[in-house]
Amino acid sequence: DMSSDEDAAPAAAGVASGTHLLGFSDEILLHILSHVPSTDLILNVRRTCRKLAALCLDKSLVHTVQLQKDYQVSQDKVKQLVKAIGREIQQLNLAGCYWLPGATIEQVGRCHGLVKVNLSGCHLTSLRLSKMLSALPHLRSLAIDVSPGFDASQLSGECKATLSRVRELKQTLFTPSYGVVPCCTSLERLLLYFEILDRTREGAVLSGQLMVGQSNVPHYQNLRVFYARLAPGYINQEVVRLYLAVLSDRTPENLHAFLISVPGSFAESGATKNLLDSMARNVTLDALQLPKSWLNGSSLLQNLRFHNPLYFSFSRCTLSGGHLIQRVINSGRDLRSLASLNLSGCIHCLSPDSLLRKADDDIDSSILETLVASCCNLRHLNLSAAHHHSSEGLGRHLCQLLARLRHLRSLSLPVCSVADSAPRADRAPAPPAMHAVARGFGKKVRIGVQTCPGPCSGHAAPPPSSVFWSLLKSLPFLERLELIGSNFSSAMPRNEPAIRNSLPPCSRAQSVGDSEVAAIGQLAFLRHLTLAQLPSVLTGSGLVSIGLQCQQLQSLSLANLGLLGKVVYVPALLDMLKHCERLRDLRLEQPYFSANAQFFQALSQCPSLQRLCLVSRSGTLQPDAVLAFMARSLHMVVCHLFTGESLATCKSLQQSLLRSFQAERPALNVVIFPLLHEGLTDVIRDVPMVHLDEITLFKSRVAEEPPNLWW
Repeated sequence: DMSSDEDAAPAAAGVASGTHLLGFSDEILLHILSHVPSTDLILNVRRTCRKLAALCLDKSLVHTVQLQKDYQVSQDKVKQLVKAIGREIQQLNLAGCYWLPGATIEQVGRCHGLVKVNLSGCHLTSLRLSKMLSALPHLRSLAIDVSPGFDASQLSGECKATLSRVRELKQTLFTPSYGVVPCCTSLERLLLYFEILDRTREGAVLSGQLMVGQSNVPHYQNLRVFYARLAPGYINQEVVRLYLAVLSDRTPENLHAFLISVPGSFAESGATKNLLDSMARNVTLDALQLPKSWLNGSSLLQNLRFHNPLYFSFSRCTLSGGHLIQRVINSGRDLRSLASLNLSGCIHCLSPDSLLRKADDDIDSSILETLVASCCNLRHLNLSAAHHHSSEGLGRHLCQLLARLRHLRSLSLPVCSVADSAPRADRAPAPPAMHAVARGFGKKVRIGVQTCPGPCSGHAAPPPSSVFWSLLKSLPFLERLELIGSNFSSAMPRNEPAIRNSLPPCSRAQSVGDSEVAAIGQLAFLRHLTLAQLPSVLTGSGLVSIGLQCQQLQSLSLANLGLLGKVVYVPALLDMLKHCERLRDLRLEQPYFSANAQFFQALSQCPSLQRLCLVSRSGTLQPDAVLAFMARSLHMVVCHLFTGESLATCKSLQQSLLRSFQAERPALNVVIFPLLHEGLTDVIRDVPMVHLDEITLFKSRVAEEPPNLWW
């Protein structure tokens, strides 16, 4: 019931030696309330007293409603929210709310003042979409999925009128279709995500020919941003070519960002060559990403014009350092505007010539020095998936040069790049692995939590002279860090069977171990951490340093730490988890991992944990421990376990979890399946895209997309 301000006053007496919350100014209270989820704000906080009731309806709080990743939001809560403030909402984000039925999503149509709405990952039929958009005459920005069964002919005239005014469209395609693009005649920003599988669930082969007969005249004349991201598969390439065909006829004069992200090869066609030639003649870009085959060996970069560029991605290109300096940096051109640079997989980008260089040769530090000097305001840099080895020389190590980029907020590096140039006499050898278990006759040993006391009473301190330690000391505001082995590949790739074998780590990575991991503890603002293929992690003592000192950590991804088959860092990991109060996402990929009661007991001490993904070839799990963990962890909504357990064990556990928790956790997504089972690909296709993209599949995320691409 609504109470008066006086009713709240007695509560102040219970606040020891301080001003009651309501004694703060309205400005301060509004700032505090801006951090409260919209559903709690309107359905709970607003009912506490009259003053908060008025503040909770302030325009600054109800103008934008974010329900993305609010896993507690239910059908009733959405209806109550729309009823209370629907007329005031101008921006609404429901992205990834896959558990809400279409009838609930249709409530969006009651928010008649909406200007921007994100419905990616939501269930919508063509008819529901038509009805909803018909009621939103002010809409200018829209994000939707196009799923099998979508039929543009079912869109009403009022719906098409709304779409004709939309300027920003994000469209995720799960079926060959133009979606609503032909209806959007005023488009300025178009983002396309191609997630079409080559075959249907029944095994039928899909083809872009299904789009023949659909309206195929997208209106690109006002387009400023074109972005396309393709999942693996031939069909996605076939469909994106149909979208690009119109661009090749007439390139928009105002185009300033052109980005196509394609895994693997994507051959040029006559139409794409015409498009690139037209872009070189007619447009000036500030963001660029092209398939590697379009750039390799071509002079395209020399011909394209750039003005105050913000984002470059040359991921997986064979671009040499010489070409990078000449064609992109233009021999030291001022690129202070560049905020994000992705050079992942560019194995020759720090070498003057790609023809004479071996992949693991030392880098040319002068190229990196020029890059750092020209792009001095970089905030996001990705150098992963390559061997960037530094030679001896004072101040010439890669880490020492990157330390000059004081504005960096996210950084991805290969493990071997942070190794010191040569072994140092002043450095003590790595301590032996604690609790190591010998492997007799070559048999791999599955090791879980040891019964003896853990090694975490004293954790390794990084040597002050380490170049990696010095680098992180120079970047105190880093929020995302990735250290990924040059040869690492996840056991669970996209749309393919699990990988049974992996390449050995780079020899230089052997000198990167617990002390380097401990150095990460300096990053007090770190939110996202990825460590993959660090063979010299022994006790894992550095993980405890991170748990104790990186109190802002929200997502943690660990893969193939230590020697495969010897999971001796587990006691340290469990000790680390006790301190991770803000951890929401944990992804752990480790062969022969034993997910036993002690592991899940430690996970239960992460009060904010929402999503867990475990990938373990020949690994084991204890079903009772999983059930007990889910019962204790009230915020858990994603449990993905891919191990060596039998199909019967996996199915039984999955059914038990869904039966026990689905009713009280509507967003619950449980996938438990044998990692090496032939049916894994079919199981993965049912995982909601928000989870598949963010936690189930392993990938580097630094500089993956331009900053502020969408919302």
